[in-house]
Amino acid sequence: MKIVLATESDSGRWQQFIESHPACANYHRWPWRQVIERAFGWPSFYFLAEDGGEVRGILPLVWLKSRLFGNLLCSVPFFSYAGIAAETEEAREQLLAATIDLARQLNIGYIELRQQQRTSTDLRSKTNKNTLISDLSADPEDMLGRLTTKMRTNVRRALKTGLHAEFGGAEFLDDFYEVFALKMRELGTPVYGKAFFAEILRAFPRESYICRILHEENIVAAAFLTGYREAVEANWSASSPQFLNLRPNMFMFWSLLCFAGQKGYRVFDFGRSTVGSGTYEFKLQWNTRPQPLFWEYWTPSGDAALELNPENPRYKLAIRAWRAMPLSLTKLLGPRIARCLP
Repeated sequence: MKIVLATESDSGRWQQFIESHPACANYHRWPWRQVIERAFGWPSFYFLAEDGGEVRGILPLVWLKSRLFGNLLCSVPFFSYAGIAAETEEAREQLLAATIDLARQLNIGYIELRQQQRTSTDLRSKTNKNTLISDLSADPEDMLGRLTTKMRTNVRRALKTGLHAEFGGAEFLDDFYEVFALKMRELGTPVYGKAFFAEILRAFPRESYICRILHEENIVAAAFLTGYREAVEANWSASSPQFLNLRPNMFMFWSLLCFAGQKGYRVFDFGRSTVGSGTYEFKLQWNTRPQPLFWEYWTPSGDAALELNPENPRYKLAIRAWRAMPLSLTKLLGPRIARCLP
């Protein structure tokens, strides 16, 4: 067994391993490397575990370094899960050992492995985030029947508010970004640059979708989805605060479920949420199953890693200030900060 750094010439066998390994996720795929490098400029290290010339495991890593948010190796940032995928325990152990060696060489503050299952009892693990998934059907009435009576009533009310959904790709990017940037300002969170979403659409043109929800001529909500294998995920969604009386989120997520089912997907991933949050409770209503995430950490000292969440007192003042900024300024400054937030 040996660990090597994959180059572009290894992309084919990297992809072959992913396609043959059921534990591999969407964000293990090679094109995400180019998406992150082109959109954010962060260097990446894609480790292959080889045995007799055969790939036995992979680990994609991205190196983020900033004064505000630390110096870390993450597998992978900006998404929920894409950690170690290995066929054997030896491959897993050697991939982890190679990552720790690299972290020491680069003087990394901490390693963050975003997993769908535990990989090592020697690492600290945070489990306060879940993804929530729901089974899909091509028949909307079938999916409606799986919901509680209260949710069926809510969906039917939302369908009577005069909203309608449209699905597309890059032609809807500007509309999505306007609503998304507004919502992120409201949350006090720096917004990603539009180039990030454009790179995703370029890399995965047949598996990326933008939904926009309209009321008359107004864009009241929007979502960005990516699909892989039998599942599609609502990676980002937002609604305009001035139209909340129309219940656009209820209408939008029902539209997303119907669209995904009719596209042939079997599983809908509502994306990650902090357990117990309002967003988490909203997603639970859609006949979803919580899937725990295991974000594992290593630090040179063994201490806890920097906590990047809105409840950290270190960030509360910045969040309040961000909410007060003009939207145009947040769109200008936000991408420079958001690229540093894993």
